[in-house]
Amino acid sequence: MTTTTEILLWVVLPYVSLAIFIGGHVWRYKYDKFGWTTRSSRLYEDRLLRWGSPLFHFGILFVLLGHIFGLGIPKSWTNAVGISEELYHLFAIGVGAVAGFCTLVGLAILIYRRRTVGPVFSATTKNDKFMYLVLTVTILLGLSNTVLGAFGHEGVDYRDTVSPWFRSIFYFNPQPELMARAGLGFQLHALSALLLFAIWPFTRLVHVFSAPLGYFTRPYIVYRSRSQQLGNRRTARGWEQAGSTSSRRRREQVGGGRR
Repeated sequence: MTTTTEILLWVVLPYVSLAIFIGGHVWRYKYDKFGWTTRSSRLYEDRLLRWGSPLFHFGILFVLLGHIFGLGIPKSWTNAVGISEELYHLFAIGVGAVAGFCTLVGLAILIYRRRTVGPVFSATTKNDKFMYLVLTVTILLGLSNTVLGAFGHEGVDYRDTVSPWFRSIFYFNPQPELMARAGLGFQLHALSALLLFAIWPFTRLVHVFSAPLGYFTRPYIVYRSRSQQLGNRRTARGWEQAGSTSSRRRREQVGGGRR
């Protein structure tokens, strides 16, 4: 029998988090377009950023794809195309562990850079610190589940519990009893992810949904080179034609000097 706590955690909380996630992005796009940015700090420091940013972004991309594949595709579908459970878990654990490790290392470099580089640390808000904390906890919990699954310490198959529960939320037929059977690691990871999605619209993470589509339709930018003859130029030898541009400019300079 489903308890009240299970309903609150695995039915009410997911829908609240989803509502805040969608509504928060709509609100921020409408009222805070100028704040829809990562507040780039590349001008302050570039060496650590060149290592940390690619590791984090490419790692989190593969982590996201793994979650979409693992949570969104039912087990029956992979079985139907001939992918055995052993092959699926071997691939998921191998790719997931590498992607999670790269994401964690990249995030550690970015946090170290933000803490040790003075101008970057000065530009870090309390909102940023809380976001980094929640993001780090979520990644650590997910990576620990992957490592425990690789060594067989996680006795519950998430494809029989977490995945169908996740899909049931979007079917509007939530099944909290499935998450109640999942391991504690999966439950903590899910709760931290729900918190992350709830704060997402109010942090710098909104830049994930930014795409430079206007670049393809914006007018051309005209660049003009600066003339080397502007400013104080050397006077050419010899006579100049009375009506020439250089002659008029010299008369104006002389006249201004006399005033």
